[in-house]
Amino acid sequence: IYSGDYTATFSEEEKVRILQKLAESTALENFFHNKYVGQKRFSLEGNEALIPGLDALIEAAADRQGVKEVVIGMAHRGRLNVLVNILGKNLQDVFSEFDGKDYPNPEFDGDVKYHLGLTTLRKTAKGQEVLLNLAPNPSHLETVSAVLQGVARAKQDNHYANNPSQVLPIVMHGDAAVSGQGIVYEVMQMERLRGYTTKGTIHIVINNQIGFTTNPFDSRSTTYCTDIAKGFQAPILHVNSDDTEAVVHAMLLALEYRMAFGYDVFLDLVGYRKYGHNEGDEPRFTQPVLYKIIGSHHNPTAIYTEKLIKEGVITAKEIEAYEEQYRNYLDVELEASRKKELTIINPIMQNEWEGFEHIASAEQMLQRVDTSFDKKKLDELAALITALPEDKKFINKISKIIKDRHNIYFDEQKVDWGMAEHLAFATLLSEGYDVRLSGEDVGRGTFSHRHAVVKAEETEEEIIPLSHITAQGGGKLHVYNSLLSEYGVLGFEYGYSLTTPKTLTIWEAQFGDFANGGQIMMDQYICCGEDKWKNQSGLVMLLPHGYEGQGAEHSSARLERYLQLCATQNMYV
Repeated sequence: IYSGDYTATFSEEEKVRILQKLAESTALENFFHNKYVGQKRFSLEGNEALIPGLDALIEAAADRQGVKEVVIGMAHRGRLNVLVNILGKNLQDVFSEFDGKDYPNPEFDGDVKYHLGLTTLRKTAKGQEVLLNLAPNPSHLETVSAVLQGVARAKQDNHYANNPSQVLPIVMHGDAAVSGQGIVYEVMQMERLRGYTTKGTIHIVINNQIGFTTNPFDSRSTTYCTDIAKGFQAPILHVNSDDTEAVVHAMLLALEYRMAFGYDVFLDLVGYRKYGHNEGDEPRFTQPVLYKIIGSHHNPTAIYTEKLIKEGVITAKEIEAYEEQYRNYLDVELEASRKKELTIINPIMQNEWEGFEHIASAEQMLQRVDTSFDKKKLDELAALITALPEDKKFINKISKIIKDRHNIYFDEQKVDWGMAEHLAFATLLSEGYDVRLSGEDVGRGTFSHRHAVVKAEETEEEIIPLSHITAQGGGKLHVYNSLLSEYGVLGFEYGYSLTTPKTLTIWEAQFGDFANGGQIMMDQYICCGEDKWKNQSGLVMLLPHGYEGQGAEHSSARLERYLQLCATQNMYV
């Protein structure tokens, strides 16, 4: 990484491309501003260098590093610009969203245009193909960072197991959110955990130096908004967003670091926000001095254009002609969009869900499903999962538990909860389906009720009885004790489930009552992701609890909350 000369040097051809992407970024924002006056879009202006930076990063990732898929998570700021100028979203669809046209699917409620996601196949200038996935998200900042990690890990497990680095996660943060939202820490803590690592994420902070109306000295106690990264020894690159070449250079350096070491890296793009929090907001109410300076400041495109003209790389007429050509293209697409009556929304990763229908009626949801299983085969599986290796020594209690399961099943024709779970998992694995079980202490189970993972007494070697089935050609089994987190881990598992319809993805609360630590994920994603974004999920949440009189914290799992969230055939309780 550090052996070469890492000053920013670009060829004339590369500089022209950087300027073109920068000009497209500014021109698109100006077009939106003039055609849809006062409409919220959460402009990227002041940090437009993000677009040429991402463009260079993705091109290099595919061409030089062998990346096959990029999974992106970001909030509203600059999202439309990224959708159009990086993912190539159909502009006619974007304009239809601005115009507020209805959807062709009556069961689909939709969402605001700056929350929507997209999956597209992009071809680089050198002809390499790379699949880009931008995850949809709600207004709740930073929630998507956990979901994104789950999506990336699922893709790595299922499609790129031999080289997981071929899936590149990129998360974009705001400066106030990255330092203020606790889920950022939870997700960072996953970086090196075997059940959750994605081999390094590139974090990009779109730093406006303001959080809505709040100044940095009121929103954080650290010098930099990215100081959380220091606790994880992640490199942090602070870049002036007016210096577009420095932004591109930093992006490429971050990519090389991630690919070389498989760890997280941060870029802090220090820019500004041209307008208020949204385009209808008045920022001078709270920051009159700052916005007086911003009002007279040249935008990054003007600054870089002047630089390249002085260097003789391009003439003023050439860049003016390019900008006019791009504006004409926008005009043509706008006119074409006005001939369309409906807005079309495509869910991300449709290819993963091929053959799965959206449930549109109660009749569909309540159809009986044949879950029967051949008794002889079930007996064979029961014998496999109630056998421990004879050459390993286990504590007496665990040996007795496993032996009792065997005897109760074969002698009494009965099962306890732990055995029932194991049989359910075993039947799925034997049919080639994968199972992922994640949450706090799930290997043993909070109440010592599961014992999916047992430990050899002398060495603490992990023994997983269900792995016998995987070894015989069955599906893959993943059992991971999570970090002590509900919010982040539940978001991760939801993201995992979006990508793996043929995997039984389970998140278990350590005690059902503790599940409300992940309430935002339930409210904004799990119960309504399909209504808003057409995103299907087969996530299963296990909420163990009892009625032993242990008080309000350990008694009910708060099932009334889930019942309250039930509507439009969205989930079973």
